[in-house]
Amino acid sequence: MPPRASTLQARLFPQGYVDLGRQLLLFAAAYYAYRYTRGWVNTPESAAAAFDNARALIDVERALNVFIEPGVQALLAGNQWVLDAASWVYINAQTTVTLGCLVWIYLFRNKSFYFVRNMFLTAFFLALVGYVLYPAAPPRFFPEWGFHDTVEDFTNIPQDSVTIDALFNPYAAVPSMHVGFSLMIGWPLAILCKHRPVKIFWATYPLLVTFVIVVTANHFLADAFLGALTAGAGAIVALVLAQLRPVWAFRGDPEADDAVAVRVPSAATEPAAA
Repeated sequence: MPPRASTLQARLFPQGYVDLGRQLLLFAAAYYAYRYTRGWVNTPESAAAAFDNARALIDVERALNVFIEPGVQALLAGNQWVLDAASWVYINAQTTVTLGCLVWIYLFRNKSFYFVRNMFLTAFFLALVGYVLYPAAPPRFFPEWGFHDTVEDFTNIPQDSVTIDALFNPYAAVPSMHVGFSLMIGWPLAILCKHRPVKIFWATYPLLVTFVIVVTANHFLADAFLGALTAGAGAIVALVLAQLRPVWAFRGDPEADDAVAVRVPSAATEPAAA
């Protein structure tokens, strides 16, 4: 194989075709597990429980004097461009941004990908348990508290429409995996990227996402806090797995990854990551 083609193959398939297929299957299984739980909890009984649970969260936040979400929305009500930008980020954060970052880490920082993968899958599993055991309605379902659905305004598609409801669980607010995913993407990229402005962006990305979920009335601060705890639990499990299987450890040296990427991995010298 010509050297240039070998380099391209090494970049696109850092651990070979089988490994790429394995990662795709794992994330596909996670997605369909989410779809399964969506159908499981999307019932009239769960809907009633979701509204009761959300009201309980409001009561807790009010007791702690942190129920600031309606005030944040009211403060920005006249800044339509801020609301539209926040709505765009909310829509894309879980899909385009997260998936794009996972692909980039797999292709360009492959040695760290398996730690990030294990962290993601663990946190996602914990989130699914939370969605089943504690369904919760998002703030946008409580206009009596002054909440307004900015994403619906931005897209002109109601978030409780048949199309949206078929894809997403409307009562999967606790924990907020917008925040969880932003931490599990932002923290690794703040380490793995080489340029300081990019590092700063990814380091502050979770704060941006937390602002977005509040200003769009899609999560309470309590949801964000629990999402961060879920991401932390995923990181702890990933660390334990890395101790058991060192090839799954996080490698925070982008220069070393760039050096490895220019050669074709050899099964005789590099153990399979799996």
